[in-house]
Amino acid sequence: MRGKLILENGIIFEGNIFGYLEESVGEVVFNTGMTGYQEILTDPSYYGQIVTMTYPLIGNYGINLEDVESRSPKVKGFIVREKCDNPNNFRCEMELEGYFKQNKIIGIEGIDTRALTKILRNNGTMKGIIATKELSESQIKQKFKNFNNSDAVMRVTTEEPYTVEGEGIHVAVMDFGIKENILRSFKERNCKLTIFPASAKSEEILKVNPDLIFLSNGPGDPEDLQEVIKTLDELVEKKPIVGICLGHQLLALALGGKTEKLKFGHRGCNHPVKDIEKNKVYITSQNHGYYVSALPKDMEVTHISVNDGTIEGMRHKKLPIFSVQFHPEACPGPKDINGIFDEFLSLVL
Repeated sequence: MRGKLILENGIIFEGNIFGYLEESVGEVVFNTGMTGYQEILTDPSYYGQIVTMTYPLIGNYGINLEDVESRSPKVKGFIVREKCDNPNNFRCEMELEGYFKQNKIIGIEGIDTRALTKILRNNGTMKGIIATKELSESQIKQKFKNFNNSDAVMRVTTEEPYTVEGEGIHVAVMDFGIKENILRSFKERNCKLTIFPASAKSEEILKVNPDLIFLSNGPGDPEDLQEVIKTLDELVEKKPIVGICLGHQLLALALGGKTEKLKFGHRGCNHPVKDIEKNKVYITSQNHGYYVSALPKDMEVTHISVNDGTIEGMRHKKLPIFSVQFHPEACPGPKDINGIFDEFLSLVL
């Protein structure tokens, strides 16, 4: 079935629709990873986004039900140069096509993803529509106008608190759209986890008397989460606090810093980050469209992006507070930066 990708700036790409055959609107972004499409599809941080893969062949090792970061795909759509219809891997349980149909995700293939990526890189991320039928100019404008992703975190967070038992450090997790491998990384260190929804109040979190508070990754603009920022402000100085990605940005805002939107974001598993304290460069996995643009008072930079110099980590000079922008659980190096979790837990010891 033929279809179109219609960008907000008026550029149109034609291709073949696959998966769930229903129109979708979202923010079009690109990811530079050569593998990991399954983790990308199920990462809640992509909620509200149509993801373009720059690597030309996607789906060649199929889908398995172990390497997922949440219970279902969270993307609004998926754009590939070529979809593999005959995956070959001993762990393959499903083809991409069937997985998309089952989870109501639309995809489009056969378009020039390199050209599309250049457009996004030069003009910045923008809204897009994967259309299955002809749309008038007024319909297109209305669909773009109606698209809003400000409630993304509340759509992907857990509905109720729950506990994962462990005999070690008790970590209160604020779930803004947490990836499963973050929870696994804490569980591997025998932590007890109490996971709270994003709407949880400070008194609810302090009531379980955690040793450490962890702020997770998640989708959207951190400035949309004013109630969460207020809650974090109430938790500062009460408990050690650490965070990843959106959690890092929210922590900065709660402490008086600022965030801004990147032109086209950092999305991929090949982003070099320098650890200033250790004078080492790590290859990291990243997925964010916003960054900490102004450091809060009494915070110091611990990590920076080698590509553009943006802040990738910060630590408080007096309080047990530490956060990073990148994803240490994603194993791009593959294990060279996993020790960040040990650094998190060291704030308690």
